[in-house]
Amino acid sequence: MGTMRESANPRLRNLALFGGEPTIPEGPPSWPLADLAVQQALEAAFADGSWGRYHGPHVRTLESRLAEYQDAPFALCCCSGTFAVELALRALLVKPGDEVILAGYDFSGNFRSIESIGARPVLVDIDPASSSLDVTLVERAVGPDTRAVVVSHLHGGLVPMSSLREIADRRGLQIVEDVCQTPGGQIEGRRAGQWGDVGVFSFGGSKLLTAGRGGAIVTAREEVYQRAKSFCEQGNNAFPLSELQAAVLLPQIAQLDARNAIRRDNAKFLREKVRRLSGLAPIDSTPNESAAALFKLAWLFDEAVFAESRENFLAAMRAEGVAIDAGFRGFTKRGSSRCRRVGELEHSARAAESTILLHHPVLLESRSTIERVAAAFLKVHAAFSESNAT
Repeated sequence: MGTMRESANPRLRNLALFGGEPTIPEGPPSWPLADLAVQQALEAAFADGSWGRYHGPHVRTLESRLAEYQDAPFALCCCSGTFAVELALRALLVKPGDEVILAGYDFSGNFRSIESIGARPVLVDIDPASSSLDVTLVERAVGPDTRAVVVSHLHGGLVPMSSLREIADRRGLQIVEDVCQTPGGQIEGRRAGQWGDVGVFSFGGSKLLTAGRGGAIVTAREEVYQRAKSFCEQGNNAFPLSELQAAVLLPQIAQLDARNAIRRDNAKFLREKVRRLSGLAPIDSTPNESAAALFKLAWLFDEAVFAESRENFLAAMRAEGVAIDAGFRGFTKRGSSRCRRVGELEHSARAAESTILLHHPVLLESRSTIERVAAAFLKVHAAFSESNAT
């Protein structure tokens, strides 16, 4: 459930007790789901012995299904989404001393993946409406050594990829499109991951497609696929996804579109229920003909309005049984020895300080559960407001 750090306001120390029992006494839903199709896939992999093989049918089938799903000729599975970003950059021939553009607010592994190949991150600010890379700033960041852009679609926001693609093609940049948070999303009429030279997926334990660990790259460029495959083959595949992991992912891909639709519908309902709450600004920016896949549902928390910390708000919400947390730390405090900055990165800094994220499992729950999540928001917001008024 979580407990609050002692607040300067003594009335907030017992905020979770206002109103008696937690709004959701059973707490947040578990993940992954107790999925019969996944259970059957596990049992089948055990029965045929493929679970213990170096080379079996499931990884090959998963790569084929993922490529088909993305309408791309090539897919390659690997050990993690973080490594998939590094693998994509290597396959695109980004080398030591090159520069790679990245949002100032993003998953830390993307920054480290750039560094791992000896390249230098170039930080640009985010669009505050989407919590993701501000495409209008990319061209300012291009220098003589800039070779690529790593772009993530975060927290339900989507980057307008047609604009980024136009800039990249005109300036000779390659795009690594990180869709770890939005598998199955649609951007301007195409699947997320289809706009980049390489699309990157994660199958980590918290992800919408989960095998505990794992990742994949998808590309339409055969030479990129072959370079990635050659890098992984070091006597054997040095960065593999196992047969057992691939087996449990196959039924999840089949269910992904239907589950994404449920998540979007419940997110829309929840946002509407809490939209009048002052101090909570939703992240909900999508281009035309677009639809996010919601790994996280985000708001920006305004401490000035609440006159209390984000930490205390999150603790109170957790005490009500809601799975909610802070966003990424971002890179605005990284020194010039590690990266080049373009502008002040003010929106990235605010996102790092103010983002709150509702975890996705609740978005597959019944409408009555979503009502109770909304009630928890209302209850905590009212308790803060009451305390600040006295």
